[in-house]
Amino acid sequence: MNCLNQSVGKLTGIGAQTLNRLEKIGIRKVQDLLFHLPLRYEDRTQVYPISALRVGMTVLVRGRVDFIDSLPRGRKSLVCRISDGTGFISLKFFHFTANQNNSLKPGALMSCFAEVRHGFAGLEMVHPDYQIIYNLDDVITEACLTPIYPLTDGLSQTLLRKAVKQALTLWNNNPDLLIDWIPPSTLKKYAYPSLTEALQTLHAPNKTMSLMALQNGSVPALKRLAFEELLAHHLSLRLSRNKIKAWQAPIFGQDPNKAIKEQFLSALPFKLTGAQQRVIKDIETDCEQAHPMMRLIQGDVGSGKTIVSAYAALLALSADYQVAIMAPTELLAEQHHRNFSLWFKNFQTKVVFLTGQIKGNARKEILQSLAEGSAGIIIGTHALFQESVNFHRLGLVIIDEQHRFGVHQRMALRQKGQQGNTRPHQLVMTATPIPRTLAMLQYSDLDISIIDELPPGRQPIVTSVIPAERRPAVIDRINHWVAKKRQVYWVCTLIEESDVLQCEAAENTAELLTLALGNVRVALIHGRMKSKEKDSIMQAFKNHQIDLLVATTVIEVGVDVPNASLMIIENPERLGLSQLHQLRGRVGRGKDDSYCLLMYQSPLSDTARNRLGILRDSNDGFVIAEKDLELRGPGEMMGTRQTGAINLKIADLARDVDLLEAIQQTTEQILIQAPQAIQPLCERWLGASTEYAEV
Repeated sequence: MNCLNQSVGKLTGIGAQTLNRLEKIGIRKVQDLLFHLPLRYEDRTQVYPISALRVGMTVLVRGRVDFIDSLPRGRKSLVCRISDGTGFISLKFFHFTANQNNSLKPGALMSCFAEVRHGFAGLEMVHPDYQIIYNLDDVITEACLTPIYPLTDGLSQTLLRKAVKQALTLWNNNPDLLIDWIPPSTLKKYAYPSLTEALQTLHAPNKTMSLMALQNGSVPALKRLAFEELLAHHLSLRLSRNKIKAWQAPIFGQDPNKAIKEQFLSALPFKLTGAQQRVIKDIETDCEQAHPMMRLIQGDVGSGKTIVSAYAALLALSADYQVAIMAPTELLAEQHHRNFSLWFKNFQTKVVFLTGQIKGNARKEILQSLAEGSAGIIIGTHALFQESVNFHRLGLVIIDEQHRFGVHQRMALRQKGQQGNTRPHQLVMTATPIPRTLAMLQYSDLDISIIDELPPGRQPIVTSVIPAERRPAVIDRINHWVAKKRQVYWVCTLIEESDVLQCEAAENTAELLTLALGNVRVALIHGRMKSKEKDSIMQAFKNHQIDLLVATTVIEVGVDVPNASLMIIENPERLGLSQLHQLRGRVGRGKDDSYCLLMYQSPLSDTARNRLGILRDSNDGFVIAEKDLELRGPGEMMGTRQTGAINLKIADLARDVDLLEAIQQTTEQILIQAPQAIQPLCERWLGASTEYAEV
């Protein structure tokens, strides 16, 4: 048996408890240890003279103890000063034992390793790793840089280093067990090292190697492994695309009846933009094919994605198929239901609405109308993929804000329309602009259409970043705003008080604002309210029976009130840039100038200040999304942590964007010249997550 495929439990020093802990960080087989790379490195290869030390350096020093002192004030601490003839440095211990007190005597020799900081009496190290030595030449230096691995509770660096060392030894004794699947021509073209050289380098970097280069990812060994990991993800998605093409799908015909199409478009209270018409052409072309459409419609807030999806629904209905539309929140599902009911009111089809809140006979009737086919369009939330929901002839699945759904949820809905070897067409939409970087990798199994044009009349939104101390002035501004017959959103990030997050709770805020603004009609909306209550509040706000709506992020998507042109967002530093941009998109929908105030809690960190500055300076969702990717990483930004679609071990999309063009070329090369490499590459880097790649 391949010893690299054996359980890590076969290695020395790994018992049942350690085995469980290793599994938490994805280490099951011996081979997994080889690809569990260090987060960073420490340089214990040389001893630095104390005179050469600067704040921020993490180094190994040696010296003789000048004196020790126990400080009783505040937290009891032990301070020890050492010198080496070139200078002195203080060592501080907050947790110390009687044994330490006895061993750290004046005149004792010691070596220690830690970060250098500013201290009360000059430079200091806090809780250094140290050893008592008997001769200044006894300092043990390492032959290579010391790796610091990602851990979990109960695992130590020492244990993991020993396990990795054993894995490397097993591999060195059996070098043919780990195949290098990257074509030699690619390695040569980009001057990448072999797999053996790359892994050996990263687990035990030579002491001449730059720590800075290792940290910023510019070392060829790291680039080569990042390249291989991204290539595996890309190949997996291309495979799934090929699998999708192998399925059959209903053909909706080249065009719905011309009169029906004209009737639908002429009944709209607006004209479609050029970008919307272009995306409709893409959808029509897809639906003429005998294999399933897998198209992502990407468009900024307010660009008109929903009407494009309604046109796709028209194609399905005209071919006598049903349409399922899934939204992440009840509020958005309700808005879609209102819009689709309005747009299809003159057509011979029933538009039904289903959420978990609908029970009893009402639910029974909806389910029956779907099963027998009298309902042509169903709109709802997660309730759509429950076992009791059965379709007569599902031909199109539309998923809004698709990254908010888990993989299993999206899979379950698509499978409801699966009959024999036929699957429904799938259209997914997002108002979160996806950076080209992410789209090239995560969505390479989808065809992407971008609505890059806003309907005429959309106003640019002026954004300001202000401290919470200016709250009284903001409240005063609301009085003036409402006096001009305009409306306001006040967005809070929590419903209830939290000791951990010092945020204003929406309920308290609504009460305080009601007291402070005696003549202003204030209402509250949040996700825990019942659908009918939320619906009536939103309708009242839309009808201008409410002046100021205090809300949680439940209003992030789908709410359209043209007269609301001022938004205050409290604690914006807690949210991602793309989410803030979506919230801000609720204003700027009418003819008036629109404003968004980002009201932060002081003090604001430099990072948070930079993030909010990006939002203040740009109204372009794609620019904001690129910055969000750089700052927060792909997993958090796209919600992919729950989907498992991109769970990168080594690659960093913000850092390794320059690799993606080459990865696309190498993918084509492997598909044609070395298809046998695809499966092992995907298993090496993705493991079990490959089964989700189709969704």
